[in-house]
Amino acid sequence: MANPPNVREPETREPAARSAPQPRPGALRGRPQVRRRLRAAATTEPGRLWLIGAVVAVLVVAFGGVTAWEVSDRSAAAGDVVSRSQPLSADAASIYRSLADADTAAASGFLAGGQEPLDVRRRYDTDIATASRLLVKAAANTTGSAESARQIATLNEQLPLYNGLVEQARANNRQGFPVGGAYLRYANQKMSASLLPAAQKLYEAETGRLYDDYDQADTWPYAATVLGLLALGGLVWAQRRSYLRTNRVFNHGLLAATAASTVVLLWLVVGHAVAVSELSDSREHGQESLKVLNDARISSLQARANENLTLVARGAVLTADGKDLYEAEFTKEMASLSGRLGAARGLADDDAGKAPVAKAVGDMEAWQKRHTAARTTDDSGDYDGALTQVIGAKGSTGECFDQVDKELDAAIAHEQRQFTTAASDGHGALTGLPLGAALLSVLAAAGAGVGVSRRLAEYR
Repeated sequence: MANPPNVREPETREPAARSAPQPRPGALRGRPQVRRRLRAAATTEPGRLWLIGAVVAVLVVAFGGVTAWEVSDRSAAAGDVVSRSQPLSADAASIYRSLADADTAAASGFLAGGQEPLDVRRRYDTDIATASRLLVKAAANTTGSAESARQIATLNEQLPLYNGLVEQARANNRQGFPVGGAYLRYANQKMSASLLPAAQKLYEAETGRLYDDYDQADTWPYAATVLGLLALGGLVWAQRRSYLRTNRVFNHGLLAATAASTVVLLWLVVGHAVAVSELSDSREHGQESLKVLNDARISSLQARANENLTLVARGAVLTADGKDLYEAEFTKEMASLSGRLGAARGLADDDAGKAPVAKAVGDMEAWQKRHTAARTTDDSGDYDGALTQVIGAKGSTGECFDQVDKELDAAIAHEQRQFTTAASDGHGALTGLPLGAALLSVLAAAGAGVGVSRRLAEYR
């Protein structure tokens, strides 16, 4: 069909292609200009001064920041030594001692007959309550240690079973039933095979954490020291360069920055050296002595428990070669006690620490002599006479044991005070250094900026 007259076909147009964005006038010249300015900064004196000021300021700020970071880390570790890991290690040792002493008191009360002495019963109850309380405290504070958690769970599970066996032994003993002795031996076996090994592992785990904290606190802050030397070197070089070019002796801004950086570096070196010295002293003359004394006290307690059980068992439990098991264990623990007392006397660094250990050695020797006499009496058939020599109020081995325990307690208290004083001084040597380093580094950077800006002002 023909188109109507005077009507034009619509034109079809292709869409216009988008043109690429055109650079702004002068944009292509921007990069060369930046490069020229950088070259000028490196080749002209104002530019060099600006670069020197920037580099020095960065070094000073980096020095302060790294110092604050490294010292904060070591201060936290030193604080843990004082307030967390060592108290937990001491609590673990007290758990062991309380359990061993409870076993000793149970055997002593059993030997006294159906009417257990009130003071012995109270001692046993106090030991069990102390161990239970410290286990609750340890469970709340030993977070993050799987080994400690396992041992605490074992102790919480086995302690009620042990206490039940002791109560059955007491009940049968009051009625004169010989089976009471068997229950007491079973209780001692549970203590020796389950409770004390778990307490020992808990003590070792917590002591290991203590030594880890010591190692972390003692590590020298190498990065901060190197940055401090670099910052001081840069400041000294900048001032020497200024002097050679201007014959001006002092640039007050750079001089202030140098003084502030020097204070931080000296504070870092001296403070950390003092901290390491005090912490080392607390470790050598405090913690190591405490460990030996705690081990000696445990040996004493175990020796006393075995001495009592020798009379309870009356030869019913033998070693593989036919000897009395409890007598053999007593001999072994007394040898251990002797060696540990000798080590404790060597570690003691003052008369107040040596005196109680020396007394404990004398009472231990008297204990061994009285024990030999008691065994001779028992072997001759005089059981009642031997019983008096072991648990009697005067002239007995029990009297010697009580004196040894009392003297070891005094020695432990003295070494604990020494540890706390030295470790607290070590922690205190780092107090304030992180904040002080940060503030002084900011002041040093500001001083360097002021010093360089005054030189730059001379070129305007």
